Amino acid sequence: MRRTRWIVLGGCFLAYLFDALEIVLLSMGLPAIRKDMGLTVTQGGLLATATLVGIGVSSVLGGYVADNFGRKKALLASLSTFGVFTAAIAVVPNFEVFLLLRFLAGIGLGAVWSVVSAYAVETWPEQHRGRAAAFVISAFPAGGAMAATISGWFLPDWRLMFLVAGAAVVLPVAVVAIFFSESASWVEQKAYSSGDVVSVRDVLGSSLRRRTLLGTLMAALALFGYWGAMTWLPTYLTTERGLDKGSVALFVTIVNLGMFAGYNGFGYLADHIGRHRTIVITLFGVAATLPIYALTSDLTALLWLGPLFGAFTAFFGLFGSYLGELFPTRARATGAGFCFNVGRGVSALAPFILAGLAASIGFQGGLVVCAGFFALAAVVALLLPRTGATTDEPTSTPIADPRDDAPATV
Repeated sequence: MRRTRWIVLGGCFLAYLFDALEIVLLSMGLPAIRKDMGLTVTQGGLLATATLVGIGVSSVLGGYVADNFGRKKALLASLSTFGVFTAAIAVVPNFEVFLLLRFLAGIGLGAVWSVVSAYAVETWPEQHRGRAAAFVISAFPAGGAMAATISGWFLPDWRLMFLVAGAAVVLPVAVVAIFFSESASWVEQKAYSSGDVVSVRDVLGSSLRRRTLLGTLMAALALFGYWGAMTWLPTYLTTERGLDKGSVALFVTIVNLGMFAGYNGFGYLADHIGRHRTIVITLFGVAATLPIYALTSDLTALLWLGPLFGAFTAFFGLFGSYLGELFPTRARATGAGFCFNVGRGVSALAPFILAGLAASIGFQGGLVVCAGFFALAAVVALLLPRTGATTDEPTSTPIADPRDDAPATV
């Protein structure tokens, strides 16, 4: 079992690393894509929006596959989907086809989060879940840093960049296919369920409805602020802070290094003071630091504020363990995936809206608006229950299974 835990931890980290790489590469490539294809700021925002809409669709599709057919099959399918459609961008003929490919890639990208989060919760003991899930999701800033480096190698040739990135997904696919076994918790629960089909209706039933809706609202507000800020961060540094391509890559890398440290540091804290409490701290923290980062004009101060802002975005990593614990094994991928990926789907409007705000108040003002969404997410988080037994935060309301005759396993 210990060997399985570490294989799952490393393999899920690798899978989510490539997931993050494919998402962040679009942000890094937007200036070159807009110039090459003659796109407006609004059209550039729509490319990011199309990706997030696809991620929103995956909230239903990805969870359904994972809970009914297994975590391993769902992870392989999602990795293959976004790999193929990312590589296809290399031959995209026009803006409309670009939008379609980003939407289809988004379906695969969103499903990865649901599966790796479920794997982490189901293979690691409760007292280590915060750190395990946060480490897996910390692959996102690591992938962001990798995207910044890769973009420096390939840009302005964004077509070759997407081709190589998409083709490289064969690596995590091979690791999952060869070394992963199916989640033992899922196998046990599936045998007990006697072939019952899990759907979104299960997590919107009376016993789980409140936490599903509040979890979705919290994720939507937090991710609206996150994607609004991160999609246009390279453009903000270029247009309003006057940085060249190399400096932008450095600044974005520094932000992502701060994220990586924050994910793992706050993941450790979450196992000691509680997942719920730590999420509230990080949301209020990022709401306070983002305006300072946006309003700072001194480039040296901006460079060092980046890691602090990035560290507080650790809520992104903590959602994996916390949202997973809100739901029983039988509907874990569906429930957690619904909350997180519907939230990401709603946040699809963020890049588009921020592009519109930039025309009147600039990207600097837009980043300050994003901070307000983080603050609202923290307020909603306060309404959600505590989960997991920690040193000073006992389990609150027991997790109810959608079916009255099923055991609620975490």
